[in-house]
Amino acid sequence: MKTVVVGLSGGVDSSVTAHLLKEQGYNVIGLFMKNWHDDSVTISDECPWLDDSNDAMLVAEKLGIPFQTVDLSEQYRERIVNYMFKEYEMGRTPNPDVLCNREIKFDVFMKIALSLGADFVATGHYCQKASIEVDGKTMYQLKAGADDNKDQSYFLCQLSQEQLAKTLFPIGHLQKPKVREIALEQDLVTAGKKDSQGLCFIGKVRLPDFLQQQLKPKEGVIVEVMEDTIPEVAGGMEASNAFAKADLENLVKKPTYSVAEGKVVGKHQGAHYFTIGQRKGLAVGGTVEPLFVIDTDVNENVIYTGQGKNHRGLYRKGLFVKEEEIHWIREDLTLAIDETMEVEARIRYRQPLEKATLYRVEGGMYVIFDNPQTAIAEGQFVAWHHGEECLGSGVIS
Repeated sequence: MKTVVVGLSGGVDSSVTAHLLKEQGYNVIGLFMKNWHDDSVTISDECPWLDDSNDAMLVAEKLGIPFQTVDLSEQYRERIVNYMFKEYEMGRTPNPDVLCNREIKFDVFMKIALSLGADFVATGHYCQKASIEVDGKTMYQLKAGADDNKDQSYFLCQLSQEQLAKTLFPIGHLQKPKVREIALEQDLVTAGKKDSQGLCFIGKVRLPDFLQQQLKPKEGVIVEVMEDTIPEVAGGMEASNAFAKADLENLVKKPTYSVAEGKVVGKHQGAHYFTIGQRKGLAVGGTVEPLFVIDTDVNENVIYTGQGKNHRGLYRKGLFVKEEEIHWIREDLTLAIDETMEVEARIRYRQPLEKATLYRVEGGMYVIFDNPQTAIAEGQFVAWHHGEECLGSGVIS
């Protein structure tokens, strides 16, 4: 009998995951990850991890499976929290959820599970796994979850073949309402529980408050940039194998702004608290349309903004991923220098896939979209797909 360790988070998805595996005849062990101790930054008086670990324990009891808690807060602070602070300080926008999966759930946690004699680790992610033979070798595929509203393949876009080989996604083929229905039928305490929001595992955290603990407030100006001072984003580019690197560079270059070119419309407490595309928190009134952040300059501590969500400054045609940041889930499809590939890509969770072309060059890879994209933020992940399958990803530089 194969043993599976389920990351029981105290939510409905992982609860149903454990139930389904038990039904399928696996020997199931429930493990709750405690990743955060610092209650001073959660929004409410609730202590989210305590409630969650309690719910996870009740589910394990109900299912009759062994349960224990592992404390990963040290690794979490080192690999996720410190990384986030560093990224924000540099004016980039990290994605802690993608990182948490790569570094914590499917690395630290997986190693613990395998040391307990597990054959597999299972999570309540809405995505699916398949495999194909390539040159006599099994290649694992990461595919979208069947529920379009809940597909979480983006958050797993940094997984490797080794990690996928040992992973099961038992609810990936189900719709969310069906998952709740199963939880209700099994009388699991988590059946009606709301989906968790906020940083992966930290619970309900106000990001600015959280950042302010590490990054000192520093007053600077908010500048509004008029649209007509920014060149229009060019349309399509003919994909040819003899692509010119200079053309690609031009397509991904973001405009540079100066305070002199715009008008000062307000003050802020630190450019490193803001990200491209952000609207909330600027607290500047009196404009016809709301202001959106189009760029931040953490060295000069200036935030550049533009009116309306269609402001030209928000759009770019493509992005660049540095060589060391390119990650292929499907290692067999890795591009060599000067090779191109037509894909669909997304730059954030829940964004519809957009047609794009990958151009591998010396030093990295360009991802050029057929249509200009809004709010491409450095530090976020771009994930590329063929249809249902996520082939790889990279950090936007």
